[in-house]
Amino acid sequence: MPGIKIPLPHILGCDVAGEVAKLGHGVRGAKEGQRVVVAPGISCGRCRFCRQGWDSLCDDYKILGLQTNGGYAEYVKVPARNLIPVSKKLTFEEWASIPLVFLTAWHMLHTRAQLKKGETVLIHAAGSGVGSAALQIAKYLGARVFTTVGSPEKIRPAKALGADEVINYREKDFVAEVKRLTKNRGVDVVFEHIGPETFSKSLAALSKKGRVVTCGVTSGPLVNLDLRFVFVRQLSIFGSYMGGFKEFQRVIRRVERGRFKAVVDKVFPLKEAREAQARMLERKNFGKIVLVP
Repeated sequence: MPGIKIPLPHILGCDVAGEVAKLGHGVRGAKEGQRVVVAPGISCGRCRFCRQGWDSLCDDYKILGLQTNGGYAEYVKVPARNLIPVSKKLTFEEWASIPLVFLTAWHMLHTRAQLKKGETVLIHAAGSGVGSAALQIAKYLGARVFTTVGSPEKIRPAKALGADEVINYREKDFVAEVKRLTKNRGVDVVFEHIGPETFSKSLAALSKKGRVVTCGVTSGPLVNLDLRFVFVRQLSIFGSYMGGFKEFQRVIRRVERGRFKAVVDKVFPLKEAREAQARMLERKNFGKIVLVP
């Protein structure tokens, strides 16, 4: 990404859960041995955006595992203020599947698109980490949820997470199916994280005055748009990048209450990180893949 420098050699891994092994000198607010999950966004905490809860717009904003060394390791160093104590209701593997995807999906649907009860939403790639989180959040917000999958075996787990309509995009055109299922109206919101492979069609799936919220470029960063379609139908396009610490706290509270479920596809030992990455790149996963040291 332009403007982002990744230090090399580099340790990946944005999602971390575990026990506090050691505290730095003078650190307060955490205890050694405490069970915690790590907020993946690191910001200054003082600028106007941080004070407003828009941490990811901070000039010093960094994502754990992207601009800093991350969690593909036995130990990871993070600011103490990024730690949130968690219960034993979930295993560490389950807690590690929560941070980035649920924070991203919450910021996209709740904060940016402001999805409302009774609205319709299309969520791409139910089997992805962020897709499986978005399904649950959209259902929690009271929406009618449409989603896409790439294989028949992903239909049942998608419905179990709250999808009302599941479309196998390899067998059917998702725009045509959305139009058919909404009596040619389209959906109010599209949760877009794929990029040029789906972006133009995502706009076509929207109702008049619809909103698309985007956070990802899995298939590339550049798209072609017919702006006439955008302004005549009065569509809105929202960019979204991670979320704030307070939003993350809200997500964790809802996980603790059982409102959101961890979706762990498979657990690999750290030494098999290459195999874990391959499983994700081949789109075999449903939910998050977790590494354990």
